[in-house]
Amino acid sequence: MNMGKATAGNEGELRKLLSAAIKWKPFSELFDVSLDHRGSKLIGEALLDALERGGFALDDIDAVGALTAAAVPMVTAVMQEAGARGHELDGFVMDFVYPSIKGSSIAGKRVVLLDSWLSEKSYVQTSSLVTLRNGNELSLDFSVVEHEGAQVIAIASLVGGVGDDAGACTINVLNPVSDEERDLPFVSAFDETSLRDGDSTAK
Repeated sequence: MNMGKATAGNEGELRKLLSAAIKWKPFSELFDVSLDHRGSKLIGEALLDALERGGFALDDIDAVGALTAAAVPMVTAVMQEAGARGHELDGFVMDFVYPSIKGSSIAGKRVVLLDSWLSEKSYVQTSSLVTLRNGNELSLDFSVVEHEGAQVIAIASLVGGVGDDAGACTINVLNPVSDEERDLPFVSAFDETSLRDGDSTAK
């Protein structure tokens, strides 16, 4: 039995925090929510629930990694919530200066890459590791993780706005070393449009 699953009340509370954080803003790193003592707990619940809705059970994931500095507190939140649900997850951070990772080894692990807000409008703003290749800011992250011997199984974001259905779509990523392209599943806990519109239904 999954005792850590978010209740409707918790989801509603997080929705209110996020709506306030992005109101009138084209983009936010959401630190005012992720570094709030209550927000952190709610974020862990929401991201794991979103991954589950997207078809990724905790048993499918070995580690979660931060694509950007804004996602670092979200990695911690997901690790803690996974522990509350009886599952151990490792965490890591993309090194934003030198192409590598910080954290425990991810060799042979199935990983999910996390960000705070990924949308068609905020793509460039959310990227801390930007390549000059095809304007694809996720390409370097993808190659670094694969170089470490890990398998990227999905990208997840607290707020999303990619494609027609931000809760169930793919993001094309490129490995600039091998020129390999891949469509990775993209999962978001909340859709940016519904947050701005005040819709009470999670996407």
